[in-house]
Amino acid sequence: MSGSAKRQPVELVLITGLSGSGKSTVAKCFEDLGYYCVDNLPPSLLRSLLLDPRTHLGEIDRVAVVTDVRAPGFAKELPALIDEIDRDNLHLSVVYLDCSEETLVRRFSETRRRHPLSGSQALIDAIREERSLLTNLRGLAGTVFDTSDWSIHDVRSQIYKRFANDTGESPNLVVWLTSFGYKHGIPYGTDLLFDVRFLINPYFEPELRELSGQDEAVLAFMRDHEGFEEFLKRLHEFLLYLLPQYRRENRSYLSVSIGCTGGRHRSVAVCGRLATLLSDTGLSIRVEHRDIEK
Repeated sequence: MSGSAKRQPVELVLITGLSGSGKSTVAKCFEDLGYYCVDNLPPSLLRSLLLDPRTHLGEIDRVAVVTDVRAPGFAKELPALIDEIDRDNLHLSVVYLDCSEETLVRRFSETRRRHPLSGSQALIDAIREERSLLTNLRGLAGTVFDTSDWSIHDVRSQIYKRFANDTGESPNLVVWLTSFGYKHGIPYGTDLLFDVRFLINPYFEPELRELSGQDEAVLAFMRDHEGFEEFLKRLHEFLLYLLPQYRRENRSYLSVSIGCTGGRHRSVAVCGRLATLLSDTGLSIRVEHRDIEK
């Protein structure tokens, strides 16, 4: 229409690669960068999205899609589909994640996950079959990352370095506050760990035992005992000092785990109160109570 501004192409990042190479972690990085993320989109739906993005996305202009061998026909159909894209309506970036066989075997063994192609064959054979299937697709990728020796933080750092400028913004520091019980193990990937087992334990109060640290009765009980508010004050001040230091080091994700014995009362209460205290920092604060139902 005369005089109307032409809409900018949709920015779409296609995340693919070997199973176990870290695609879900990469998708979360793009989510923190403001992308709308979709996992395991089958080729038929992906085709419809790529060929007519505005009809399906409306006002959404940045999308990250994970697609891989979990979807039947993926390896064969995707290269042809990429060739059909209307570049006036869609700006496509393909990110391919590679990884060594040794690392993939270790990751699948540690998590006890089943490889999508395993069937009745050995894990190493499934990994090699997948690598062979994806050979052509790897060659189409504009960005290839080998995550063999990378930690979660390395993955995030590389994604932000490559794509943050493309969004016109810097990713905010995302702070995960996780409550947990020591008897269930320390959360994987913890950066900062605080043990709150020294605090008064509501578990030993019969009327509070079946409640959790999210209940006002438990919070009131803990506030009434010396040490709770003082600890929160000092921990809050400590984090207010630390968080800008992490941000200056280009960290965009920080995992803070707070543990008590069972992960139901004290750690939950501290996590919830700490999230409230940090809410005015301008950072993205996320809370997970891992063991509250155990």
